[in-house]
Amino acid sequence: MRIAVLLQDRCQPKKCNIECMKYCPKVRTGVQTVVMGENGKPEITEGLCAGCGICVHKCPFEAVKIIGLPDELEGEIMHQYGLNGFRLYRLPVPKVGLVTGILGPNGIGKTTAFRLLSGAEIPNLGNYENPPSKEQVLEKFSGTELHLFLEKVYAGKTKTSLKPQYVDKLPSVHKGVVRELLEKVQERMSMNEAIEMLELKDVVDRSLGELSGGELQRVAIAATILKESDVYFFDEPSSYLDIYQRIKVARIIQSLSEKKQVVVIEHDLAILDFLADNIYLVYGSQGAFGVFAQPRQVRVAINTYLDGYMREENIRFRDTSIVFEDRPPRSSWQSVSLLDYDAIECSYPNFKVRVEAGSIRIGESVGVVGPNAIGKTTFVKVLAGVLQPTLGGIQNNVKVSYKPQYINPDFDGTVMEMFLVGVKDFFQSGFFESEIAHPLMLKHLYEKKLENLSGGELQRVAIALCLSRDADIYLLDEPSAYLDSNQRMETAKTIRRVMEKRGRSALVVDHDIYFLDMVSDSMMVFSGSPGKQGLGQGPFDMRQGMNRFLKSVDVTFRRDNETHRPRINKPNSRLDKDQKERGEYYYSS
Repeated sequence: MRIAVLLQDRCQPKKCNIECMKYCPKVRTGVQTVVMGENGKPEITEGLCAGCGICVHKCPFEAVKIIGLPDELEGEIMHQYGLNGFRLYRLPVPKVGLVTGILGPNGIGKTTAFRLLSGAEIPNLGNYENPPSKEQVLEKFSGTELHLFLEKVYAGKTKTSLKPQYVDKLPSVHKGVVRELLEKVQERMSMNEAIEMLELKDVVDRSLGELSGGELQRVAIAATILKESDVYFFDEPSSYLDIYQRIKVARIIQSLSEKKQVVVIEHDLAILDFLADNIYLVYGSQGAFGVFAQPRQVRVAINTYLDGYMREENIRFRDTSIVFEDRPPRSSWQSVSLLDYDAIECSYPNFKVRVEAGSIRIGESVGVVGPNAIGKTTFVKVLAGVLQPTLGGIQNNVKVSYKPQYINPDFDGTVMEMFLVGVKDFFQSGFFESEIAHPLMLKHLYEKKLENLSGGELQRVAIALCLSRDADIYLLDEPSAYLDSNQRMETAKTIRRVMEKRGRSALVVDHDIYFLDMVSDSMMVFSGSPGKQGLGQGPFDMRQGMNRFLKSVDVTFRRDNETHRPRINKPNSRLDKDQKERGEYYYSS
């Protein structure tokens, strides 16, 4: 089976010579395989396409994809967005008593699956011109679990509740204070119970427009679990949350699944591993097609995802596997100090943070962990020279490159123009192309204006720009935000590789344990009372730092026998109790 996809956001007929038509062998013989559509962009007739792939290689913007798929998928198409548009194959089926996880890259149909399962959109089964009715959809899946599920949804016997992906859009949908929103949806529990559960006391009387990303996320989760529903969908519930809050939300969702059907899309693999019972892997091509594979037990699913190869389906969806080191590698040349700082204090009317004196060594990548609103970003801004501390300071004069937590694209132009203005010589080097641009997948972003980039695209561009500047130390504040699981792993490897090959140092603030495990040599730990006072300590060696941090979170990690990835132990399990007794929270020896 062959499908032809035109990526509308890449296709620019006014800037090319319509190579997809000009070089098509069948068009040359008079067959109208490729024609110009009413919207001014090419349309490819799949039944006439010979699959030669010439148009794919000739298109200067790589906007055409001709993809061969297994024949058995032909009758399993769920939805198609127009001619030469994105296609989704198969759907997951929620089960009572289990947390069903969904794992796959962005732009591959995970959110679309939520819309189809919740009844917000009816599957067109590939017939986008004459979509089938609900009855025809049910007839198609007669005798399957999906039929039973959708039948109840369409009949109104199954109520669904959805926590949306983009919680930052919540203030534009609901005007008013948090209390008013939660009062409208309280059904299965009282509003006060949800407020207590998700620690929303301090924000309940504030306007939604005044809340931070983490506060909006917790409000959205509260609004979702307050509703009396049969199926709960959570689309990326850990975004903006610190590790403490992620663990708490995971436990709330687990308790919800005891009597309800729960489906979760999540990119933090450590949290997904802790949270889910089984996982549907989604593979395909971004913007072109997505396929839901058969469900796997959570450990097997994540290991398969890291390996990049599904043995049962005989499908390789990533060229290389993602590897975790059993012990964080360290080198002797890291012993020379690059940056020394005295004890630093920053005092504000309602908040104070103190960071103990320390140093960062040449070639060292330092991970920074701790709750939100504890002073991590304040410390990074002091190192970057953006803030002046109340007390103490930096002893050495070093060149700094800084990627802030919240990225404001204030450059009026394309991504390529920004790089040419800011880091022209390095941007045109082979090192940039092979070590930064290729792994961060920047090629198709160069012609886009910064103001038109999505959150994940803007994040990758900001990381690349930070790493491209000539500096002694690179400060990256939450670089994994908005990135999918694969992009996070690639970004972590990119940061570490650039530091090692250029002999530079990095300080990375993040909440994703997998990300920090891959990128860090040592660890700084922030503790205290969020929003009131914070204390920064370290850098410690990786084991000592993570032990300090995880003890405060009250979770223990072990290493997976196959992949060496960190895994959260089940609370009060034999291994959990044993490691706590020995003080080994990070992983057992």
